[in-house]
Amino acid sequence: MPAIGITGGISTGKTTFCECLREIVPAATFFNADQAARDLAEHDPEVRDLIAREFGPAIYSENGDLNRAQIRSIVFADAEKKRALEQILHPRIRRQWSLEAESRRNSTDFFFADIPLLYETGGETLCDCVVVVACSSSVQLERLLARTKLDRAAAEKMIHAQMPLTEKIRRADHVVWNNDGRGVLAAQAGLLVQYWQQG
Repeated sequence: MPAIGITGGISTGKTTFCECLREIVPAATFFNADQAARDLAEHDPEVRDLIAREFGPAIYSENGDLNRAQIRSIVFADAEKKRALEQILHPRIRRQWSLEAESRRNSTDFFFADIPLLYETGGETLCDCVVVVACSSSVQLERLLARTKLDRAAAEKMIHAQMPLTEKIRRADHVVWNNDGRGVLAAQAGLLVQYWQQG
């Protein structure tokens, strides 16, 4: 089965799309880059040391938890810090999921890699095809405001800090449009699975 990359913009519905795929193909393997980044930042001693050196030891609490809100506000305000964090995390995440994809090359089960920064990190070269989960800019902004405590200006800044969704759509093998409810998204997931199974 192919290695399938799933990407999109912030709050376009990648997680919900992956949940739909899980229901349709429960035997599939999923790699989640956000979860991998969290695990590395929390549990990998080398990564923790590099982050503490870059952002100061106070970025971790006394019980060793990373202050995510603080690191997020730092990297969105400072492009150099954002790049530094990416240089710590991205090569390690890429290595993890490329090894996992490679080990499943001869499997009859699907392998899905949910990677928000797939195109930004050149990860599409490791995929047999890429699905972009997209929605209109107004829906994207509404969803981001609903799930975070950000004000409108900060939410817009966060969206604009990413590669434009139009560019991701242009480069995609498949585009899933997610302006409507979960049922519509699940139907698109089902059609894609049928298509891949025939291929």
